[in-house]
Amino acid sequence: MSTRLTPTQQSPMEAHAGYVTPEGAAWLASATSHPRSTLALWQSRPTAPVVLPCGTAFDVVSVPAVFGRRMLDRLWEDGPGSGPVATYRGRVLIFAAPGTAQRLPSLLAWEEWGEAVPTPLCHGVGDAVTVPAPAETPGGTNGSRWLVAPDTRHPWLPGPEVLLWAGVQAARAAVRISIFPPADQDAKVYDVSRRR
Repeated sequence: MSTRLTPTQQSPMEAHAGYVTPEGAAWLASATSHPRSTLALWQSRPTAPVVLPCGTAFDVVSVPAVFGRRMLDRLWEDGPGSGPVATYRGRVLIFAAPGTAQRLPSLLAWEEWGEAVPTPLCHGVGDAVTVPAPAETPGGTNGSRWLVAPDTRHPWLPGPEVLLWAGVQAARAAVRISIFPPADQDAKVYDVSRRR
């Protein structure tokens, strides 16, 4: 039996989950060369996912689900929040400012924690992504659903520096670092507190 959180018990990210608003759908459709056709498709089939081009209205950074959830936790608990976020086939799709797909990989390569961050798939100019339907279907289609649904015509989108910060924070939380070497289990221990 699952318990459902009341709105006051939900995290800020969970409060933004749900259905895409008409303004959010218009923003998503603005990425296409034929936004009216995309909106008409969604009006006739509101549970249909669609492939949208990246690089003009948004870029998308795709990371493995568990690591993506850690990044989102950092963004919402310690950072500025996020723009729209979806899941698709075991990955978290973080919608980002245009240009992020080009800049983020080089920032990660420069960062000393970059190796602890799973290599993101960055979708920018010339790429396309499948986004969940505006109307949520039970269980999602192909495991896709909105974690943070678009709800405005001009959503805030994190840039590469914000996603770098979130990735590094998530990596640090996942990796335990100690300056002390592991204890040698076979070492003899002597009590030197009673030395004369």
